[in-house]
Amino acid sequence: MAKPSKAPAKRGRAGSTFPKVGSGELLTLLDFVRFAVSRFIEAKLAFAHGTTDPVAEAAFLVCETLHLHPDQFEAFATARVTVAEGKKILDLIERRVTTRKPAAYLVNKIYMRGLPFYVDERTIVPRSFIGELLDSHFGGDDEQGGSLIDDPLSVESVLDLCTGSGCLAILASRNFPNAAIDAVDISRDALEVAARNVGDYGLEHRLALHRGDLFKPLGDKRYDLIITNPPYVDAEGMAALPRECRAEPKLAFDGGADGLDIVRRILDEAKAHLTPQGGLLCEIGRGRQQLEDAYPQLPLLWLDTEDSDGEVFWIGAADL
Repeated sequence: MAKPSKAPAKRGRAGSTFPKVGSGELLTLLDFVRFAVSRFIEAKLAFAHGTTDPVAEAAFLVCETLHLHPDQFEAFATARVTVAEGKKILDLIERRVTTRKPAAYLVNKIYMRGLPFYVDERTIVPRSFIGELLDSHFGGDDEQGGSLIDDPLSVESVLDLCTGSGCLAILASRNFPNAAIDAVDISRDALEVAARNVGDYGLEHRLALHRGDLFKPLGDKRYDLIITNPPYVDAEGMAALPRECRAEPKLAFDGGADGLDIVRRILDEAKAHLTPQGGLLCEIGRGRQQLEDAYPQLPLLWLDTEDSDGEVFWIGAADL
């Protein structure tokens, strides 16, 4: 009688075999991070959802499994993991490889500026550069690279267009403590996620969510500051989105043929919703040249961050 063959090894959708790990082979947080990094590189995963490389993503998943803030990883890097914890970590690593879902969806969490936010498949995973710019260019501190608003305490009204999960609106509430904040999105699903985050931070009294198409649900209201991270991926980019991004709502990416369909509407309509001393802060990805060609008369101020060059612009109401 022929000896029965072993069951085939479990394979992920990418076609690679996920290796079995023996008991005691991985002990510390660093061991699990190294293992995860090797698997992520082997599977050729894409990283564009709050972490920019396999090491950061591996550390994020390990910390989330162990209920640690990412900032605590270094303190516990050489600590040993229990058998039960190790199984949970390995399961999460395998799911990241085999499903190709963004890590944030697997743990229902993302961090922006060190703060945790709930996310799921109903909304895009937030990774805007605007959060950093709110700290670096809107704190009234010229030494940080030139403050665009002299006194954050003087800002009384803020609008976040295309708010998604509400993260930028919530961050703005911290930067501008005297401001009433409106946040708008066309997606009912996204606003359900945003409402959860608003509730988690106890901001129901300051932050109002509106469903609608850009400025339409706001009437004639005006704001001291408008921030927006709208859909800006062009047709070529949409066709080339990695599998991780294709797990996110298409509506949150698609900016039309050249990526500027929504951005043009915002620029054309923003002046009517800004106070005389107000301004617009807008992220557009890599569409700078197309935008400057389309609006050569506008004195757009391009702002850089630690990980971006010229992907966000500022323009004052008087220049629109």
